[in-house]
Amino acid sequence: MIAQGTDATTLDGHLYTDSPTASIMEHMIETLFSFEPDGRIVPKLATSYTASADGRTWTIKLRSGIRFHDGTPFNAEAVKFNLDRVLDPATRAAFRFLIDRVTEVTAVDDTTVRIVTNAPFAPMIAHLAHSGTGIQSPTAIRRLGADYSRSPVGTGLFKFREWVRGDRVVMTRNDDYWGEKAYLDEVTFRAIPEDGTRVLALEGGAVHVAVRVPPRDIERLEKVAGIRVDNTSSLRTIFVAFNTQRPPFNDKRVRQAINYAVNKRAIVGTSSPPTGALAGTARISDAPIAPNVQGYTSTMTYEWDMDKAKALLAEAGHGRGLSFTMHHPTGRYVRDAEIAAGIQALLRRVGVEARLVTMEFGTYVATIRGPKAIDEIQMGMLGWGCITGDADYGLYALFHSTQWPPNFNTAFYKNPRVDALLDQGRTTMDQSARDRIYKEAMKIIMDDAPWLFLHSESQVTGVRATVQGLIVHPTERMVAHRAWIRR
Repeated sequence: MIAQGTDATTLDGHLYTDSPTASIMEHMIETLFSFEPDGRIVPKLATSYTASADGRTWTIKLRSGIRFHDGTPFNAEAVKFNLDRVLDPATRAAFRFLIDRVTEVTAVDDTTVRIVTNAPFAPMIAHLAHSGTGIQSPTAIRRLGADYSRSPVGTGLFKFREWVRGDRVVMTRNDDYWGEKAYLDEVTFRAIPEDGTRVLALEGGAVHVAVRVPPRDIERLEKVAGIRVDNTSSLRTIFVAFNTQRPPFNDKRVRQAINYAVNKRAIVGTSSPPTGALAGTARISDAPIAPNVQGYTSTMTYEWDMDKAKALLAEAGHGRGLSFTMHHPTGRYVRDAEIAAGIQALLRRVGVEARLVTMEFGTYVATIRGPKAIDEIQMGMLGWGCITGDADYGLYALFHSTQWPPNFNTAFYKNPRVDALLDQGRTTMDQSARDRIYKEAMKIIMDDAPWLFLHSESQVTGVRATVQGLIVHPTERMVAHRAWIRR
């Protein structure tokens, strides 16, 4: 039993937007390719691929003899159905941007799919490793309609059994799995929002795994018999997005001032011994994406400088003070509520009042991704895990002007030069050239400050010593595919 901070938001693999739901879904729904913990992209439901010389046609060979959990066949027609469904605007697939350059998907034969794009598309295979392009049963989707989101059908190691909203998702082993079978009979993901309650459940044996152990509990837990603490670097960046299209954050000087006013070192805890909300378990952001993402370059940090913050605010006409509302979730990111309160306290020191609005995560996600015409959020805390390992995923979705909500650019950020660079990065096949493109884009983004840039998280996970084979993936997934319980 794995305890997370939030419940699933949907069980339709094309509609979810959050990593906790993806952790659940990836046990049931598989992708054509897989992003491994060591950063490699390897075939999953696919066996191989070839790309044309112009980078616009991708021919993918598929495994044969696989069936979905409902007994229907996995084949090229099923792949075409799923990719077409993601591409269809009516589906409102959150991750449509992953394959939005695709113009045609053809089932050449039962085990061959041909994908054509409107331009060379460098991150294609990495994007087909993203669970948002997972392959689900066309028969089940057609038969169940809207109810499919509560009863998913894939090809994975585990089959869906039940979803008790707000409490748990339960899945059982797929004894007809096409590869090596899972060891566990059953996996349950429990939703326990409060950090302390989650840790107590781990210590008491009510759960086997607890995600996001509070940093201040690490030293104590490491001394508890029968429990180990796993600290894994992640690809997740934590930030607070400004609504750059509305006052006061349509003024870059205000956005930069907020960045200078917040002492990230105090939040992360860089002293020895480490203190702060994160007690040294995070890394101050020096780029919009985390290290270990292909295309990352250390760009700059906004060092704590209250005098500079006050001067910028005065220059922008807010020398007598400024007030606004800042929204944040609870139970989703490490110490999210505590960090929001810390930001509020730091801003008061430069004459800025941030009124905090705390929301349950599922409601929060729906609220913060409202279209511009109705979006009233001025600042909103979020995180983004670059789970393809490619900078396109970490930058295009969050900073390209075509990706304003209901997509993921919650800052409503628009810079024509950044748009051009991100488009160029997608269509440039040479990786060294892509790295240079993304370096330039990130320099502009950091200077424009559409976010309050905070930190990259580490994943601190508490695990019962009897649990073997669990993978804490850098993408924030808890992978129990080969886990087992030592008796």
